[in-house]
Amino acid sequence: MSAAPFSLNSDLKRLREEGYYVQIVGGFLVMREVPYVNAQLEVKTGTLISSLCMSGNVTQKPEPHTIHFDGDYPCTSQGAPIQAIAHQSVAVDLGHGLSAQHMFSSKPGPEGYSDYHQKMTTYATIISGHAAILRPDATPRVFKNPDEEDGCVFNYLETASDRVGIGALTARLEGQRIAILGTGGTGSYVLDQLAKTPVSEIRLIDGDDFLQHNAFRAPGAPSIDTLREVPKKVDYLAGIYSNMHRHIVPHAVQMDIDNLNLLDGINFAFLCMDAGEPKRLAVQRLEDMGVSFVDVGMGLELVNGSLGGILRVTASTPNKRDHLRKRVSFEGGGVENLYASNIQVAELNMMNAALAVIKWKKLLGFYRDLENEHHCSYTTDGNMLLNGDSL
Repeated sequence: MSAAPFSLNSDLKRLREEGYYVQIVGGFLVMREVPYVNAQLEVKTGTLISSLCMSGNVTQKPEPHTIHFDGDYPCTSQGAPIQAIAHQSVAVDLGHGLSAQHMFSSKPGPEGYSDYHQKMTTYATIISGHAAILRPDATPRVFKNPDEEDGCVFNYLETASDRVGIGALTARLEGQRIAILGTGGTGSYVLDQLAKTPVSEIRLIDGDDFLQHNAFRAPGAPSIDTLREVPKKVDYLAGIYSNMHRHIVPHAVQMDIDNLNLLDGINFAFLCMDAGEPKRLAVQRLEDMGVSFVDVGMGLELVNGSLGGILRVTASTPNKRDHLRKRVSFEGGGVENLYASNIQVAELNMMNAALAVIKWKKLLGFYRDLENEHHCSYTTDGNMLLNGDSL
């Protein structure tokens, strides 16, 4: 990770200045090469792993006070387990190449730890103090310079996943190159959710302008000055979400036979496009490439003074493609043509996008998927959510 958090925060900076081997990995603060005594009275080294609470690049008060440990359970210099820090002994995969066998608890008082220097050094001292009795040169202050590599796709640390213990699941999303074809109401909400994931790249493909009606069915709140500039949808959205995600690439073009190469190299696509030749071309290209994708659709009607209709999410994977042309419209047929108008409202755009992103995460094993459905529909009247086209 970047050295910025260590230069900006006195508690992190002090840890390195005092010789502790600390790194930020994912949303964790990691202290490596901490000496401890095992049950056989051998001096080993382990790793302390704390969740990291930050606001921007600024550390906040540590919460919770507990900490993970990768290594055997540490013992006293007589070989008895250190009971003062006992909490849980359960092996966990924390993601980012980190794992732990134990969680320790040592709260200094009702107020908890004042900063991460106090938290990390307290646990390091408790554990390594017994090792120093057996081997006087055993110390966690190894004065070793960690590698400074910044391969993060975010402009600031993503601490939400590791804070609640799903870092290993979130890591399954890494390395993905995603294309969003169509960044209107639903596509813009797909971007809103993808920008918060560690995917390697998000390509936005849409040739339309961002106009006033778009402002009322997309996330965020553009100013009237922004609307007067008549930006392209992809440029407007990339400008916003690049504040968080570093690799959002806008392409202000409509998909056609001459630019299908924009799909080259992707791992997944979200098709949030109207029916027509561009969608047919995109689907054929994605199938030829062996790429999985999700197509979304919405049909609403105004009857007797209220709206009703259906949202649709149809997935296509190399293992199942036969259902797609029965579900998805290319020439103005299919489900969408049952409705007389193209009514869309923000909350349904948002829901359609959420269902599509959930399906993508299911395909990657982030969410449990018992039915392996490749099509689902939500009907507003009755809140009916139905699955179909399972493997």
